[in-house]
Amino acid sequence: MNIKRMGIDLAKQVFQLHGVDHQENPVLRKQLRRNQMLNYFAKLPPCLIGIEACSSSHYWARQLQKFGHTVKLIAPQFVKPYVKGNKNDANDAEAICEAVARLNMRFVAIKTIEQQDIQAVHRIRSGLLQQRTAKVNQIRGLLAEYGIVVERRVEKLRKALTLLLEDAENGLSFDFRVLLQSLQQDLIALDDRSSEMDKKIQQLAINNSTAKRLQQIPGIGPITSTALVCAIGDGKQFKRGRDLAAWLGLAPRQHSSGGKDCLLGISKRGDTYLRTLLIHGARAVLKVADKKDDPRSRWLQNLCSRRNKNIAAVALANKNARIVWALLTKETDFLPEGKPA
Repeated sequence: MNIKRMGIDLAKQVFQLHGVDHQENPVLRKQLRRNQMLNYFAKLPPCLIGIEACSSSHYWARQLQKFGHTVKLIAPQFVKPYVKGNKNDANDAEAICEAVARLNMRFVAIKTIEQQDIQAVHRIRSGLLQQRTAKVNQIRGLLAEYGIVVERRVEKLRKALTLLLEDAENGLSFDFRVLLQSLQQDLIALDDRSSEMDKKIQQLAINNSTAKRLQQIPGIGPITSTALVCAIGDGKQFKRGRDLAAWLGLAPRQHSSGGKDCLLGISKRGDTYLRTLLIHGARAVLKVADKKDDPRSRWLQNLCSRRNKNIAAVALANKNARIVWALLTKETDFLPEGKPA
């Protein structure tokens, strides 16, 4: 079959294919079951394949590359403008096939197995922290019904639970004490699982040479460095550091017209998890900037004197993102400002 390019609409069990030949004429409209995919593409001559970046897309991209196909992942928001008519699997596959042919299209880098292993640890840790926050809020809400108000911090609640269970004169019934003790055990279990994931990330950061290099940047620790490694790999999918910062949503949102430039707050696009880690790391650097006299600290002090500290934190996060790109693409160590090369 003379197929030049193909778009695949992924699903759990049924996959829709749309292929065109060298004259851009549709020559393939086909549905395949999941267990038919590998056998079909193993027999197909190598061609360009476009896949929407979604669940399981990295797995299928790696599998299809083994058969000699060139695979490109496209973000869903870049495929949507090419959908003609109503949304269905056939139209989605055709839109993917059309989008992958655009010369100015931006693609998603295909993750390796190692990157997905690191990402899995981060996803599990993030989920555990969300569960712990929900459990803390549940306990505080239940205690409030008995007239007991506990401070918001998790550490305060841990201490308060022990004291409340030991205090026999606080008005809590026996039945509620039993429930409260079980909630305390749930909280301890979540703390233990979270600590386990933290240790796992620490070990990954030690064993990964790229993550160790990124930790040389002030404001980037084991969690942020490993998250960056699993999300962007070698960073070569970005042409420059500012592209990485924009992808993370750390660049200004633009609303310009008529030749008049209008820059708003940060766009908040891209990976929310990475952006949050970078900004939190920048806030940690800001706390000690007034005690240091290096060029970076003086720049932060000057910036904080003119603008809000939150703006300064975002500015530093943007700066760190650009430095991350330079370290990844050039494979060099971090050189602090003011030191000779």
